Amino acid sequence: MRWFIFILLYIAIDIYSFQAFRTITKVQWLHYVYLALSLIVLANLIYHIANTDPYKGFDRLTMYALGFFLVLFVPKLLTVVFMLMEDLIRLLVGLYDRYIAHENRFVLPSRRKFISGLALGLAAVPFLSLLYGMYKGKYRFRVLNYELFFEDLPDAFDGYKITQISDVHSGSFDNREKIAYAVDLINQQNGDVILFTGDLVNNTATEMNDWKSLFSTLQAKDGVFSILGNHDYGDYVTWKSGQAKRQNLEDLKNLQRDMGWDLLLNEHRLLERDGQKIALVGVENWGAGGFKKAGDVDVASAGLKSTDFKILMSHDPSYWAEKIKMHPKNFQLTLSGHTHGMQFGIEIPGLIKWSPVQYRYKYWAGIYEQNKRMINVNRGFGFLGYPGRVGIWPEITTIILKRGNMSTI
Repeated sequence: MRWFIFILLYIAIDIYSFQAFRTITKVQWLHYVYLALSLIVLANLIYHIANTDPYKGFDRLTMYALGFFLVLFVPKLLTVVFMLMEDLIRLLVGLYDRYIAHENRFVLPSRRKFISGLALGLAAVPFLSLLYGMYKGKYRFRVLNYELFFEDLPDAFDGYKITQISDVHSGSFDNREKIAYAVDLINQQNGDVILFTGDLVNNTATEMNDWKSLFSTLQAKDGVFSILGNHDYGDYVTWKSGQAKRQNLEDLKNLQRDMGWDLLLNEHRLLERDGQKIALVGVENWGAGGFKKAGDVDVASAGLKSTDFKILMSHDPSYWAEKIKMHPKNFQLTLSGHTHGMQFGIEIPGLIKWSPVQYRYKYWAGIYEQNKRMINVNRGFGFLGYPGRVGIWPEITTIILKRGNMSTI
């Protein structure tokens, strides 16, 4: 039934947007090309989703089927908005002519070519952007640098450099050369520590088989630490048994250890310099709404005092919003990911920062401060669903801790 409604809605939008295309060009064969592409893209998406292996979830071909669907469908939605506005005006003009000007019959004015051209011209922006995001944007890695000041940072850690990555989603990768470049870029930051904040895979541990050797090369003076994200538990695919699902999670844990990563499962580690220490606290996934709630910061921070300087790793920023920013133990800095910045948005430093994901998550990308506590929400290293990124590029974060009055540079 859901597919039936979806197909009807798609056809309705397609036919409506086709009116603008037909107004602009009278070349008959182009009309056929337009309609054929619409049907092919829809059929391709339905075919791949219908044939998705429930034990593996969406594969790369299905993601690309979704991507090409969005490339055509989103511009059509924008076109329909303009066409509806024009049709409202046409309706009002027709009603005026019939009932105010007392024309003999009710006639809708013909569509204006200018409006149709404007609608199609604007629709070309998301069309080209979504295509770019699929072929270039998803691997347009960038390094974001911050200096964060804390009054209670131990002197020995003044200048301590953290490199954060998040949301690898290795099951989506399709270009080893680009991933090798990004892994090397992480190492080039020369962080004192590398922190990974969850979602190594989309669904199964085997997705890392082709990438394990690359990510094993990550190195930092104090090591590489990691936590689990919601996708790491295998909750979004079907398993032949509960034991198979549990074994998958164990395989993923062992894989990270084999790569030399220290996986924190509701526990903490102490980092030491010149006899002074800071605590690195890692919780399992905890997300608002229907997401897994396995994280327990009280268990993870057992034995730590409120006066200790603590860095918390929590995949979902909603944990910070609901549990951490007012927690009596005072977690000075939290590192999260999860949102991906929805892989779509507009960011112009100092002018605009927008993504549809902000209507779901208050803290969705970058640095936020409240109650003298800070959180960084990493925009993610990989991608999921739509196989691309537009405006919200894949991110490697470096954070330099500084001792002083709380501020961000």
